[in-house]
Amino acid sequence: MMRIIVINGPNLNRLGVREPGVYGSKTLTDLEQRLLVFGDVEGIDVSCFQSNHEGDLIDAIHEANDQYEGIIINPGAFTHYSYAIRDAIASVNIPTIEVHISNVHAREDFRHTSVTAPVTMGQIVGLGFKGYELAMLALKEQRGGK
Repeated sequence: MMRIIVINGPNLNRLGVREPGVYGSKTLTDLEQRLLVFGDVEGIDVSCFQSNHEGDLIDAIHEANDQYEGIIINPGAFTHYSYAIRDAIASVNIPTIEVHISNVHAREDFRHTSVTAPVTMGQIVGLGFKGYELAMLALKEQRGGK
C-alpha cells in the first residue's frame, strides 16, 4: 500500500472559522477525515500533519523521505516566501505536490508567486478539498498504481 503524508501549514488549523467565503465552512478535521476515507478507497495509507511553525514543517518534510512515497503540501503563506521550505522539498527524493484550497491566482498579488512550486511535481489550486484528492491520485498514478 502506498504511504503519503499530507502537510498543512500555517492557519489551516483555522479552516471553518477563517474567511469561510474563501475557504468554506469545513474544518481541518473534516479535510483529514475525508482524505483518510479517500485513501482507504484508493489503497493509499494517509498520514496528516499540520503546523503553524516553519521549522516543524521542514522537519516533517525531511522525516517523510524515509517513511512515505509522496508528499502533498499546502504551505499556506509560506508558499510565497519560504526558501527554507522550498529547499526542504528539493532535498527529499519523493514526489511532492503543492495544493491550495483557494485559487491563489485570483486573489491578492502577493499570492500569485510560489517559491515552492518549482521544486514540486505540480500544483493544484482553487478546487477546494477536492484538490487534495486529485493530488493523491496523481501520486498514485506516478508510482504506477491505477
